[in-house]
Amino acid sequence: MSVLKSIYRPDEITALLKLKIGSKFLTKEQCDYRDNIEDIAYCFDTLNKVSRSFAAVIRQLPCDLGLNICLFYLILRALDSIEDDMNLDKDQKIKLLKSFHEKNYENGWTLTGVGDKEEYRELLKNYDKVIRAFHTLDSKSQAVITEISKMMGAGMADFVDTEITSIRDYNLYCHYVAGLVGIGLSKIFSASELEDETLQQEAELSNAMGLFLQKTNIVRDYKEDLMESRTFWPSEIWGQYGNELTHFAENSDNKESISCLNHMVNDALTHTIDCLKYLGKLKNERIFKFCAIPQVMAIATLKEVYNNPNVFLRNVKIRKGYAAKLIVNTNTIQDVIKIFNEVAQVLEESIPDNDAVSRETRRLLVQIKEYCNTESRFLISK
Repeated sequence: MSVLKSIYRPDEITALLKLKIGSKFLTKEQCDYRDNIEDIAYCFDTLNKVSRSFAAVIRQLPCDLGLNICLFYLILRALDSIEDDMNLDKDQKIKLLKSFHEKNYENGWTLTGVGDKEEYRELLKNYDKVIRAFHTLDSKSQAVITEISKMMGAGMADFVDTEITSIRDYNLYCHYVAGLVGIGLSKIFSASELEDETLQQEAELSNAMGLFLQKTNIVRDYKEDLMESRTFWPSEIWGQYGNELTHFAENSDNKESISCLNHMVNDALTHTIDCLKYLGKLKNERIFKFCAIPQVMAIATLKEVYNNPNVFLRNVKIRKGYAAKLIVNTNTIQDVIKIFNEVAQVLEESIPDNDAVSRETRRLLVQIKEYCNTESRFLISK
């Protein structure tokens, strides 16, 4: 996402500058109130290395909650790094995935040589620092993180030797690796008392928040995953358009390839209204922004990949300036609704007539626009 792509868009350049200036002090702010400053500083520094986008949105959170979520992410990122390492012996991988939740209570535990990227290997190599920081959290947050880690690890282990064939498999896998994150976050938000206690009961909506983000990433990361011998697109979908998943990389401009891609986007769009419903329940402005930014980034990414054959050739991303603009300008539910409505309109205008799911995609987008318009009128009348 080159900054140069935004050079003729002053609003994006302005957003980039605002984001850069506004993000310099927060890590220190979130480290100063704890005794274990060194390990906590390491965690925030590592967060920025393993996921700059998540590091950006975590800055929206209040201090105590920010540390909780930082560690929640790093722990699940470490777990995910074990799953993603395709060179790791399968039996060892399954054992690690199932027992990983216990490691946060083993002082000094580290793991070397595991991870498909250097920053992930470094995280696991220095995991003892994460453990020490984890022990500074309140007992409720520790319990939630441990519970989610246990469930996620067990679910990942189930899929080590299982291909994702059906849409049901796809939804279940995405639940394990992302839906559980949404459920865990809701529990942490409720435990913080910054959100209503009832939020933790919204498991279906919380799950949808995770599924929408995960499915967007899976669509976007087709080429990268294929090169790493990871396959997440369900054959129930891609099998309608080709005999092998590699077919689409080899025939990126084919009508069937584009139709398959759009079918995957269509599947992701099924979660959008539930995401908007969840965001509408949030009371704390900073938690709202934390949750909303990834969602608007996801819908913007789907707009970018829809009908785009480059997905089969490289990792397609939205412009860095546009991403900054979304982060800076996403502050209220009205902002989110406006973005979703605008993207739905753009997507509807670009639907091919000959896609197998064109009619279904149009129906979904009409529903999204109707929901957005209804909610906008309701919010204005309040």
